[in-house]
Amino acid sequence: MKKLTLLLSLFLVTLKLVAQPTTYPDSFTVAQDGSGDFKTIQEAVNAVRDLSQQVVTIHIKDGIYREKLVVPSWKTKVYLLGESKEGTVITNSDYSGKDYPGTDFTDKDKYSTYTSYTVLVQGNDFRAENLTIENAAGPVGQAVALHVEGDRAIVKNCRLLGNQDTLYVATENSRQLYQDCYIEGTTDFIFGEATVVFQNCEIKSLKNSYITAASTTPHQKYGFVFINCKLIADTSAEKVYLGRPWRPYSKTVFINTDMGNHILPEGWDNWRNPENEKTVLYAEYNSKGVGADTKNRVGWSKQLSAREAKQYTVENIFPDWKPLQK
Repeated sequence: MKKLTLLLSLFLVTLKLVAQPTTYPDSFTVAQDGSGDFKTIQEAVNAVRDLSQQVVTIHIKDGIYREKLVVPSWKTKVYLLGESKEGTVITNSDYSGKDYPGTDFTDKDKYSTYTSYTVLVQGNDFRAENLTIENAAGPVGQAVALHVEGDRAIVKNCRLLGNQDTLYVATENSRQLYQDCYIEGTTDFIFGEATVVFQNCEIKSLKNSYITAASTTPHQKYGFVFINCKLIADTSAEKVYLGRPWRPYSKTVFINTDMGNHILPEGWDNWRNPENEKTVLYAEYNSKGVGADTKNRVGWSKQLSAREAKQYTVENIFPDWKPLQK
């Protein structure tokens, strides 16, 4: 009888242990001096539970992290939180046309715009805050700093540094929000298919060229929307367009944006194709600053009415996603 009671007790204990839910860490620390859980950001991302249903915060201590960082599609709810915007730097220097190391250096073994990234985000519900993402290749052609494909991405108080093609907001089903960020580049340095809101961001042009190159699809209601942003320029940049269409149905709108004198009076370019003028939506409302004199804007762009401008809110643009709710 005692033996039976003992076996029953052991069975109940085992059953209780099995029934206990497995717990997974909700935070990691990355520090190059070894004082954290990992020395590289990629190791920390790899340690996040696949298809996580809880936000996992990766605290990153100040340092220069020379990584080609990938957040794959199965790493969801990853939150990169830097110690400081200027001190926490993720950097790489790949660019389109650069040879892959250790290959025979044929054309197919070279980096492209789509593989030149410093950071690639494919997982949903990604967030980054208080850090810098940089492509340090210089003015050598397409060289992406941040490439985001996942849905519901938030980037806050970050610096995105590069030259041509700094920020690739990719895939038509991706929704992205950039708040209080500094973004700099040369040609088409904000480009892609995603629906994106830039809120209170500072956008710096480094040379005479184009700021945006949206490739919005025909069935997307919104493309790029800049709200309460500021457009500034390096001293060498004096003739800059607000945007040109990478694809025919591009949509780019500036709301309450302060525009420096580097913005050309015509504002927009058709990418050498007048047919694009029939399909794009390039619009402004209440532009301010020296570059905001809209009387000489191209005739196929639009000045929104106050009623139309009221539709351009984060809540309306992302009706099924509440990124402003903490």
